[in-house]
Amino acid sequence: MITVGVGASSGVGADEVLAAVDAVLPAAPGPVRLSTLDAKLAEPGLVEAATRRGWQLVGFPAAVLAAVPVPSPSDRVAAAVGTASVAEAAALLAGGSLLVPKTVVGRVTVAVSASGQAGEHRSEERARSGARRGSELGTP
Repeated sequence: MITVGVGASSGVGADEVLAAVDAVLPAAPGPVRLSTLDAKLAEPGLVEAATRRGWQLVGFPAAVLAAVPVPSPSDRVAAAVGTASVAEAAALLAGGSLLVPKTVVGRVTVAVSASGQAGEHRSEERARSGARRGSELGTP
């Protein structure tokens, strides 16, 4: 499973999200899911991007993301949303090993992780412990 961690400015459009994802996504990736801050699960651009591609959208609370060691923490992001990383931390929590570190494309920051069967099992356990799906917040 490929997971794309996504951090984005409020009001970002689906086209912007997908352009950022496409800029870093490996060729022929197989199943993909988007992972982000739980407060962003209702963001229309993220929801629409996931819906267009038929991808799952999951979110984690800031406190859970903040506990994840990442290679590129940001004090600015920490001050804004309560965690020093959204994209990398969300990718790692939901998907295993980091393949593409934090990459900024316009108003969107993305990071990519991948997991095998063993990693996927661990990420599903993590997802049950702290992740929330968009559907749990009344979004598709």
